[in-house]
Amino acid sequence: MVDEDFENAHLTAMVDLYHNRVLELAADIPHVGGLADAHGSATKVSRICGSTVRVDVKLSEDGETVTEIAVDPKACALGQAATAILAEHAVGATYDELVAVRDALRAMLKDGAEPPKGRFWELRHLEGVRDYPPRHASTMLAYEAILEAIETTRTSRAAAADALPAA
Repeated sequence: MVDEDFENAHLTAMVDLYHNRVLELAADIPHVGGLADAHGSATKVSRICGSTVRVDVKLSEDGETVTEIAVDPKACALGQAATAILAEHAVGATYDELVAVRDALRAMLKDGAEPPKGRFWELRHLEGVRDYPPRHASTMLAYEAILEAIETTRTSRAAAADALPAA
């Protein structure tokens, strides 16, 4: 026989974690797919749950600003919601802004810090994830992937520039 108090507590926790806005975000992810001519791509995988998120980006000439994004999340609702927020607001974001958002999201989940502000403010809807450490990785995937995609692009561009003959 299942303990009723345990079952009720479990149901309450799931409702708090997977509330309506999280489910709405997960169901309506913008820019899903791939960019055939992406400047950079990265796929991140959660070793805990197997969720994956692939992010393709195009960057400005200076490599500082995202000009296009495509995402391919194969993740739980939390990972999908986090990816939806990234995909909605990444165009126009700078590398430094994305690093700050990733760090703020990690601090919110791991240290109980305030949710990110600015264009990524909806990450506040994932505040409840902090109480479920096994879910932290899937929630972070898209943010880790976009930064890796940008860093790969920057490295490739730098290598190509170094290979050019001196004028």
